[in-house]
Amino acid sequence: MAKKQNKIKKYRKPINLNIGMIIFAVVFFYVVICIIMYFQTKHIVRYEVKEGFIASNNIYRGVVIRDETVVNTERAGYVNYYAYEGERVAKGDIVYTIDETGRLSEQLKAAASEENTLSDKELREFRSEVMNFMHGYDSEHFEYTYDFKRSLLNTVLKLASGNLLKAIQTMGDGSGVNNVINYCNAPMTGIVTYWTDGYESLTADMVTADIVDNKEYEKKQILNNDLLAAGDVAYKLSTNENWSVVIPIDAERGAELEREGYIKVRFLKNQYESWGAVKLLHNADGKTYLQLSFTNSMITFVGDRFLEVELIVNDEKGLKIPVSSIVEKEFFLIGKDFVTEGAAQGKYSVIRQCYKEDGTISSEVVVTDVYSYNEETEEYYVDATVLDAGNILYKPDSQETYTVSKRATLIGVYNMNKGYADFKQINILYKNDEYAIVKANTRYGLNVYDYIVLDADAVIDDQFINE
Repeated sequence: MAKKQNKIKKYRKPINLNIGMIIFAVVFFYVVICIIMYFQTKHIVRYEVKEGFIASNNIYRGVVIRDETVVNTERAGYVNYYAYEGERVAKGDIVYTIDETGRLSEQLKAAASEENTLSDKELREFRSEVMNFMHGYDSEHFEYTYDFKRSLLNTVLKLASGNLLKAIQTMGDGSGVNNVINYCNAPMTGIVTYWTDGYESLTADMVTADIVDNKEYEKKQILNNDLLAAGDVAYKLSTNENWSVVIPIDAERGAELEREGYIKVRFLKNQYESWGAVKLLHNADGKTYLQLSFTNSMITFVGDRFLEVELIVNDEKGLKIPVSSIVEKEFFLIGKDFVTEGAAQGKYSVIRQCYKEDGTISSEVVVTDVYSYNEETEEYYVDATVLDAGNILYKPDSQETYTVSKRATLIGVYNMNKGYADFKQINILYKNDEYAIVKANTRYGLNVYDYIVLDADAVIDDQFINE
């Protein structure tokens, strides 16, 4: 007799759902949905309007343009200068001498036995040169220190040469010194400088970005007691007090400055300020430049080819708002004779033609907001959502009509003081990539401490806003 096999079945516990689990699941899914909707919805953030200004970066590096005449020596020999760097000489004044034999310095050593001292004028010359270098020093352009060193050495040698010239005159013709030197006079009136850089013939319309960057710029100093060949450059004369600085600039910004005509300029080298005439240039390299022309102080910067300048323009002050708040909106233009100002502030009304149920022509009063007024055309900017193109308006106390059709746009922001997106016109004084300065206390515009929508794309006209 076979034994009966007992099958053991696993007991499955029934799912025990209680009200707590159900509530937890519902709340969990609700939270997940809210989080998803939060990140998918544009959030309305308010911004408090405050007074402010935008201080733009107005420091530029430019190239100096001046009238320069290069003077070459006609004879070979050792050169000795007598005019100081930056000194004005008249036509016919002695600028330097040429010692063809090299015996001049040897003959003068015996005569120059006395100790030499610097006069007050010479000391002022040294002090001025050192102070100008200190004010204009820039660690990023340390190479200018070597120019200063050579310039200072030149000044010392020119002072010594002046004493030599006096010694020559003291020795007279009997010494035979005058037979070995040649006196070289200035061919015209001008300011003397002892350096060249190849830009002596540069004009404003020839300036390019490579010139302004001056990465390969080389300034060649002409030193006292150097041996020159016939035809070598002896010195330069700057013959005109009119000069200019050409700076690279953004085309839009340059056009704004050109409309000013004249702007105040501060030279960072010595903090000197002057007014410059403005001219916009579009040069051959396709870039825009601003030429700042001056009628004085050329002698102050006669030793410089490049200068850093600050344009002192009035920083626009007003209401400071983010650019993201700005929006453009379209309106109907309605003549002022067809608009009646209402009792409530900001509310106006028009009389619009309508039809009764029996088809007869009648009229109705439509209350609307006005967002601006054009004094030249004597027209109001009326909300385009209240009227429709083709509506016929009546002039009060007259049968004269006006057909709604003309449109125009305004630049503005959405004011949220009243709890909804209320368009307000703005008058932009200045704007950069982040902020705009707008005129304060205008009739249809903003006031300080108003709240506006930070992101204009996040709302639509007259949308209610829950903070």
